Amino acid sequence: MATTQEKTTPNCCIKPLNNKKKPPQLVHDWKGSGSEPSQDPIRKRESAAANPTLIRPLESLPQSPTTNTTTSSTKGIPVMLRAQSSHPLDPLTAAEISVAVSTVRAAGATPEVRDSMRFVEAALVEPDKQVVALADAYFFPPFQPSLLPRMKGGPIIPSKLPPRRARLVVYNKRSNETSVWIVELSEVHAATRGGHHRGKVIASKVVPNVQPPMDAEEYAECEAVVKDFPPFREAMKKRGIEDMDLVMVDPWCAGYHSEADAPSRRLAKPLIFCRTESDCPMENGYARPVEGIHVLVDMQNMVVIEFEDRKLVPLPPADPLRNYTAGETRGGVDRSDVKPLQIVQPEGPSFRVNGHFVEWQKWNFRIGFTPREGLIIYSVAYVDGSRGRRPVAHRLSFVEMVVPYGDPNDPHYRKNAFDAGEDGLGKNSHSLKKGCDCLGFIKYFDAHFTNFTGGVETIENCVCLHEEDHGILWKHQDWRTGLAEVRRSRRLSVSFICTVANYEYAFFWHFYQDGKIEAEIKLTGILSLGALQPGEVRKYGTTIAPGLYAPVHQHFFVARMDMAVDCRPGETFNQVVEVNVKVEEPGKNNVHNNAFYAEEELLRSELQAMRDCNPLSARHWIVRNTRTVNRTGQLTGYKLVPGSNCLPLAGSEAKFLRRAAFLKHNLWVTPYAKDEMYPGGEFPNQNPRVGEGLATWVKQDRSLEETDIVLWYVFGVTHIPRLEDWPVMPVEHIGFMLMPHGFFNCSPAVDVAPNQSELDVKDTVVAAKPIQNGLLSKL
Repeated sequence: MATTQEKTTPNCCIKPLNNKKKPPQLVHDWKGSGSEPSQDPIRKRESAAANPTLIRPLESLPQSPTTNTTTSSTKGIPVMLRAQSSHPLDPLTAAEISVAVSTVRAAGATPEVRDSMRFVEAALVEPDKQVVALADAYFFPPFQPSLLPRMKGGPIIPSKLPPRRARLVVYNKRSNETSVWIVELSEVHAATRGGHHRGKVIASKVVPNVQPPMDAEEYAECEAVVKDFPPFREAMKKRGIEDMDLVMVDPWCAGYHSEADAPSRRLAKPLIFCRTESDCPMENGYARPVEGIHVLVDMQNMVVIEFEDRKLVPLPPADPLRNYTAGETRGGVDRSDVKPLQIVQPEGPSFRVNGHFVEWQKWNFRIGFTPREGLIIYSVAYVDGSRGRRPVAHRLSFVEMVVPYGDPNDPHYRKNAFDAGEDGLGKNSHSLKKGCDCLGFIKYFDAHFTNFTGGVETIENCVCLHEEDHGILWKHQDWRTGLAEVRRSRRLSVSFICTVANYEYAFFWHFYQDGKIEAEIKLTGILSLGALQPGEVRKYGTTIAPGLYAPVHQHFFVARMDMAVDCRPGETFNQVVEVNVKVEEPGKNNVHNNAFYAEEELLRSELQAMRDCNPLSARHWIVRNTRTVNRTGQLTGYKLVPGSNCLPLAGSEAKFLRRAAFLKHNLWVTPYAKDEMYPGGEFPNQNPRVGEGLATWVKQDRSLEETDIVLWYVFGVTHIPRLEDWPVMPVEHIGFMLMPHGFFNCSPAVDVAPNQSELDVKDTVVAAKPIQNGLLSKL
């Protein structure tokens, strides 16, 4: 991901961070001759694990000109004069991805191995939290030394940070093997072949019995192979289709339903659709599903290995409502009575951006991005007056989503996509140049990926950062005096949008002036449909047009939240309590039968923390700091407040639940473990192992009483399609809130400045003029 000042809307300017504060001098305690020691700085840091809050100095300072680092010496102590160029949490740059790919390819044992390498993913190896704290304290603005513990004699600051590393998932097309590589990116190393590369392979391993995510290049090749397969062309001819340009082949991962789907083969089971007009690129091709054709494709060798024309189901007739091109919908008449609405910020935005670091209304955080998860929010903190910077979370992201369908008929029973683990949310994201839901002043961030053959691709304007007016923040009018106060709510939104086959998903993190953080997902796009025989009706879906029905289905999302409520790096002082509202039993404590109260229960271990939502008891969960209190003596905390939610409606023996056991509960809590990132395991594609991932990790039943807490919140929606969801589906919202609970001593919204408008009412025209003094206008 890249970010530049040019990535903004026209005629606007982002306020730069005030970097007048100079970074502290960076030194280390080496007193040698300047030669490079052999000890690995990362191993040296790991050897200090007994005291995780102590960051020891590096015992080296590179003198090679290739490092672009200038040093000088004062009394034998080298001093680094050039700041680090990349923050440890910055996404990999295009150059870093290219170096990583070249390094891995050069390490191939033979030309055949190198030629057969396919690069599924290249992502940053996120460093330990102490390294991030060191970088934020002394290497990168706004320089926050309070992140590190105080030490006698002052802090010991290394001269440089550990090298950045990349992690690559590589598929060998010749051997059908999947391997994982770790590449160090900072130094120049002689390669065995092909000259020099600015990278070094730190580790590599073959991961047996797995299939990595599919790639867009494979999907395109699969479509071409199927359309060129003679039996398929003959089957389409029976249905009156001879123009293959009208045919759409959507490869779907095979999932795992039996040993036939084992990962010894790389498989796809495509769904077939057919447009009616080749000259209408925006026609809804999903309006004409082709049913009765079974196709199985070997994606390793790109050949059709199974084909059967099982049942001739007529193609649905061309629906006059299928076309959603502007000016051609509903008989060619679009609405023309909507007046222009402009969002103007003449003084620019209130947020400030430096690289990937964002500051806004006392919030600060970093923006990251990966091919699998898409948007990541790092190092979330709130600057709380005299209490300074107060951490809330180390890392927030959406790590998986599953879409199971409820129709038992073929092929719909196989539709249970793991859109993050099988395809990648980040890799399927949009360039918002082609349409953005954000209005006003927008700051964009680019994203960089490796493609299947190892090239680097850039999605420009991939992440959107902007402010929104959000109605009333708070208001009160005194009926005795007639005086009133009101504040408008402003929120900062960070978002990206991806398309996986027919569906669009827009992922948002909203930050509010009252200390709330909202996670929101907007679902839209086009329904995945089925065809009906004449006169047929299916109870597992909704008939939305002649011969056409939409099966019932569910969408599930998993948010992984590495919390750090009032915890500096290295501190493990969080716990989780569940809160339920209880009705007081009738008796002396409830003589009027009106009493109820909130009851708390500490979740002491992982198995106890497998919980479900309960709106009848207003159930929610609070992450508390066990060592920090507010002015009333209560522990500070942030609570997770569920929105609308559901659980899987499939039976307990449903095949997709083998891979998605994490859907069985809405909340899971684990102590932080660096390798526990994905609830269904790293490779859910064709995964034969039952309950891999979160459901297996919690069997350790680790203690949660005072630790580094990770929340896994599973939330979903059950979609019973309507006619109004056709031909395009209006946005449906789903999400949850993280809200301060005793975190602040009073409402953080109380000091938000007024921003009312004086209304001059003339006939039916309302004109708004800003008031400079901030007093409530007389209406």
